[in-house]
Amino acid sequence: MFVHAVYFWLRNDLTAAEVKQFDAGVAALRSIEVVHAGYVGVPAATNRPIIERGYTRALILVFKDEKAHDAYQVHPVHDRFRAECSPLWTKVQIFDSVGDE
Repeated sequence: MFVHAVYFWLRNDLTAAEVKQFDAGVAALRSIEVVHAGYVGVPAATNRPIIERGYTRALILVFKDEKAHDAYQVHPVHDRFRAECSPLWTKVQIFDSVGDE
């Protein structure tokens, strides 16, 4: 199993239409055929000093293996998302991990 966790800090000055554009773009990533499972969310209301809550959106994708992840990285839907939505964030942080299913 290969887990791709992506955290986005969206610009503070986005219009409602731009937020909607981002949300549609990130949701489309879950439909890529090599994605085994996907989740999009916002920071939980938990509040402990160790928890990072500064991000705006989280994208967690699970792939069968690294080969599937690599195919995702060059998929046209992913390329379109980066091209159209990258101006909407100020920071993105990615954590990739592997493990047993």
